[in-house]
Amino acid sequence: MSIRKVVFPVAGLGTRFLPATKVIPKEMLPVVDKPLMQYAVEEALAAGITDFIFITARGKGVIEDHFDKAYELETELARRGKDDMLERVTDFMPEGTTSIFIRQQEALGLGHAVLCARAAVGNEPFAVVLPDDLIAGNGRNVMQQMVDVYDRQQGSVVAVERVPKDQTDRYGIVETGELQERVAPLTSIVEKPKPAAAPSNLAVVGRYILTPRIFELLQNTRTGAGNEIQLTDAISALLAEESIYSYEFDGTRYDCGNKLGYLQATLNYGIRHAEVGEAFREYLDGWNNSRDS
Repeated sequence: MSIRKVVFPVAGLGTRFLPATKVIPKEMLPVVDKPLMQYAVEEALAAGITDFIFITARGKGVIEDHFDKAYELETELARRGKDDMLERVTDFMPEGTTSIFIRQQEALGLGHAVLCARAAVGNEPFAVVLPDDLIAGNGRNVMQQMVDVYDRQQGSVVAVERVPKDQTDRYGIVETGELQERVAPLTSIVEKPKPAAAPSNLAVVGRYILTPRIFELLQNTRTGAGNEIQLTDAISALLAEESIYSYEFDGTRYDCGNKLGYLQATLNYGIRHAEVGEAFREYLDGWNNSRDS
């Protein structure tokens, strides 16, 4: 089956960005002029996905509002003839797409958030995208690349990248077989191993394509690291039944779940922005020159 559905687990509190995230979900923090959530949705749209499932929590209603019609704003922009601005706020979700918003009642981890989407996904493969991993693909975005891998391999796919060995305790870490054209069969996966115990430095980042069997396994997964239901543990159980593949994506990831990664993303997207990129680069050149003098 083709990949038609995507799950966005967006119920987290975003405590690393307090006080900004006291009332604004971290997924709605802007990188230049678009929130992280919109970048994630656009990535999925470009990959041919049509059904969007948002796993939310209390205080996340602004995400739903962002992808809804804003009648007053749209009417006013149309009245003033500001067609370019009107286009920016009306082209989020093309015709033929659907959006579903599901509340995660308790903060029980990423695995539980994915499980909340079970009824909406049904019995078909689906994608999972974590919006705070903003990934700039080279030519084609990462979800497009992963859908291609799924179509070839007909098995679950997890995006991975190499991280410093001393940072393995921040990620799910995989062990793989032979790498061919960025794809390798998974042989094991473990959540946040200490560097001395890590099977590799290949870290799972916020993109997955999973078969529906994962839901039954999540249903029976006990709490793990952090006293949460870990998606990594369910993927490990799935590995005993099905082939799963790692994919070393072609692109650059910005971890916008922390302040440094967010600033790096803002800088790199800013200097490439069609409207302000050239002026921003000139400003940075002047700033660097003033520091050197």
